[in-house]
Amino acid sequence: MYKAQDRVNGIEQLADRLLDFAVKIIELVRFLPQTYVGKYVGSQLMRSGTSSGANYEEACGAESRADFIHKLGIVLKELKESRFWLNLIVRTRLVKSEKLEALQRESHELCAIIAKSIFTAKENKK
Repeated sequence: MYKAQDRVNGIEQLADRLLDFAVKIIELVRFLPQTYVGKYVGSQLMRSGTSSGANYEEACGAESRADFIHKLGIVLKELKESRFWLNLIVRTRLVKSEKLEALQRESHELCAIIAKSIFTAKENKK
């Protein structure tokens, strides 16, 4: 049987995953070369990779279902942008790809979770 506490635990687990994702992004950016390209890509990744968790926290405090859906959309947008920068880092060999596999996998999983949450929230709105 579904309980309200299950929902709270799921929200907290996702918030923790997004926070861990942001921490790993920060660690990666510190590791990037201090060249023009490394700094530029790092800056873009830092912005998108850390804002997804903050935006999720905002979504959890949304004032309406529409506001919740909108804010989750922002979370998804930032996660997709982070995924782009991670893929760019791999393709340009700024960091060896094996060092990023887990982070890339997590970005894909988080995108899927948030996309499903948006879909479910929209379905429940009907």
